[in-house]
Amino acid sequence: MRPSVSDVAKHAGVSTATVSRVLNGISTTRPQTRDKVLAAITELGYRLPESSLMQKGIIPRVIMLLVPDIANAYYGEIVRGIEFAAREQQHSVLLFDTHHNAQDVSYWLETMRQYKVGGVISLEPLAIQSQHPEHFQGIPWVACSEFVPDSTVPHVSIDHRQAARDAVLYLVSKGHSRIGLVNSDDSYMYACERRAGYEDGLKQAGIRVQPDYIQHAGGIDYKLGEMAARRLLMLDPPPTAIFAVSDMLAIGAMKAAFRAGMKVPQQLAVVGFDDIPVAEMFEPALTTIAQPMFELGKSAVAMLFQRMAGHSVASRTLNHALVIRESA
Repeated sequence: MRPSVSDVAKHAGVSTATVSRVLNGISTTRPQTRDKVLAAITELGYRLPESSLMQKGIIPRVIMLLVPDIANAYYGEIVRGIEFAAREQQHSVLLFDTHHNAQDVSYWLETMRQYKVGGVISLEPLAIQSQHPEHFQGIPWVACSEFVPDSTVPHVSIDHRQAARDAVLYLVSKGHSRIGLVNSDDSYMYACERRAGYEDGLKQAGIRVQPDYIQHAGGIDYKLGEMAARRLLMLDPPPTAIFAVSDMLAIGAMKAAFRAGMKVPQQLAVVGFDDIPVAEMFEPALTTIAQPMFELGKSAVAMLFQRMAGHSVASRTLNHALVIRESA
């Protein structure tokens, strides 16, 4: 007998409402609970019911979007661009907040089959996109922002390395030679590229790269940025400037400076990356690298539709910009 939502809920020890939220990709469920539900779905062999439209032979026009963390303002703006462009083409977007979980691939594939998904846009990190390429053969796929270098999957992104180089050279132009880096997580392509750009900028300026001036936060939460910046400020001598690979990390660095009794930018200059809305609201307003996030989303949809139509598609690199404010 085909298992029901109630069977899945009982097996996972949760409510049917929780199972429903997981099935619909709603991100309010705790990751541990979500993993229990997904495990129950796999163990019981639960399959999504066919919708009434499918039973009538009407195939919905749907694309799937894989997002690591929809609560992140950076991803949110890209999602807005994707949904805007998809609506213009009378398509719906089936959004999965994956919580960086690489084990959901069988569930993604089952959902694609059930909803007759026409193509996929992935914002997943490098480490996850590299793991299961064999499962997606024949499915139109586009990577957005994050991508696997030298992959056959087309992508739209910016030149992260050049953008980081621009940020560092700006700090050098302001008289800084002791420049620290607050990085996030090397499982992301952008983090690797921005670190490389940081080192490029220092070398171009004739400044030696000091390994202890590079701190890995392990994520992009501002509290992690604060802790990483504290470690930098304890060095002898400490950096006079910090380049952070995300705005939230940069805000954490500024908070570390304030708590140490330092003035920004007089005693510590800070530059971020992304230009999320809070960057301008924070005081002092954050100097940062701006990405065209909405345009990244729109471009990903345009590329995906070309792939869905059977056309070959070249990857695209969009322009970034250095936005100078009060923090550096």
